[in-house]
Amino acid sequence: MKRRTLFATAVCAAGLLVAPGAFAQDVLRIGASAPKTGPLGGGGAVTHWPNIRLWMHEINEAGGLQVGDRRMTIELIEYDDQTNPEIAIQNIQRLATVDNVDFIVTPYSTGINVATAPMINQHGYPHITTSAATDGVVEFARRWPNSFWMLGTASQLGEGVVQAFSQLRDAGDIGDRIALVYVGDAFGQELVTAAKPQLLEAGFDIVYEASYPFGTQDVAPIVAAAKAAEPDGFIAFSYPGDTFALTEQAQIQGLEVGAFYTGVGTAFPGFRDRFGDASEGIMGIGGVNAEDPKVADYFARHQEIAGSEPDYWASATTYAGLQVLAQAIEQTGSTDKAAVIETIKNGTFDTVIGTIDFIDNVNPNVWTVGQWRDGKFVAVAADGISVGADPVVKPAW
Repeated sequence: MKRRTLFATAVCAAGLLVAPGAFAQDVLRIGASAPKTGPLGGGGAVTHWPNIRLWMHEINEAGGLQVGDRRMTIELIEYDDQTNPEIAIQNIQRLATVDNVDFIVTPYSTGINVATAPMINQHGYPHITTSAATDGVVEFARRWPNSFWMLGTASQLGEGVVQAFSQLRDAGDIGDRIALVYVGDAFGQELVTAAKPQLLEAGFDIVYEASYPFGTQDVAPIVAAAKAAEPDGFIAFSYPGDTFALTEQAQIQGLEVGAFYTGVGTAFPGFRDRFGDASEGIMGIGGVNAEDPKVADYFARHQEIAGSEPDYWASATTYAGLQVLAQAIEQTGSTDKAAVIETIKNGTFDTVIGTIDFIDNVNPNVWTVGQWRDGKFVAVAADGISVGADPVVKPAW
């Protein structure tokens, strides 16, 4: 399941006039493997693939990257990993050994990034992750020194939830009783492991806790049990499918809480469009400072070129990771992978989410919690970066 995309028609035509091989040296072959199908296919379609196409389009429209004395346009070789780590590993192997790509861009999701990291490291490619949130980043960066982690740690994201809920409680808007649910894979388990002790330390009372298998379709019993516990706040570390399902069931069953938080997918424009006015005040993982001029400009370009509104969390980080790769290649002045890795480790990069300067291969500055406010998912908690607003209590459904 392979697709080859080339945004360089003019360059290709010019290549017919020069000696064989001259064209090849002016094309940078980029490999990508991420979900187009399977449980995370929808997330890949919103967050991952549009940003790769936007990045390619803008680089090729500008004439390519300046790599030493060459201008290099980008050719994409892409595969669907079907949300399957084994297929993802096979795809990376093929990109490295059969397609012989110059660089490989990040896979999608925490689990698949971690699963493919050894293979990407084995072949010496820089691995700039933009959709992986895990407390393993320090260990992973040591184990795979070619890897760079941009989206934050589970502890940072957990701290953001506690920060936002504590602000509401301290203002008298909610009480201490919390229902806590999570998807039973690496993502959900890491987030709850980080957040639960922080919630308890902050004085919250977890009156209901449950996990559910990845890919669960029927979440009505989970919401019913959470409602029966009479919580003041609801927290779900969820993936897009269950994020939508949990929110729908909460609305159907009338789970009235002053603070309602769901995970990946809450930041999708489709979430706002699906729930309309009922999305107002819902909190979730991520967010952006939509008032930042760089972010606003990125949103406009994404809408114009990709033909869709980006999500309000990992989309901007995904594009920023691609910017880091492009700037590192240009700063290095070559396509030597090891040299580019060193440039990423030691360089400073100007991106749509601000200046990226990795510390031990980790970006320390991240948005952690967003909230739907007047049609925008505004950052209300962050670590090392400015937010757009303070959290407010969620209105009734």
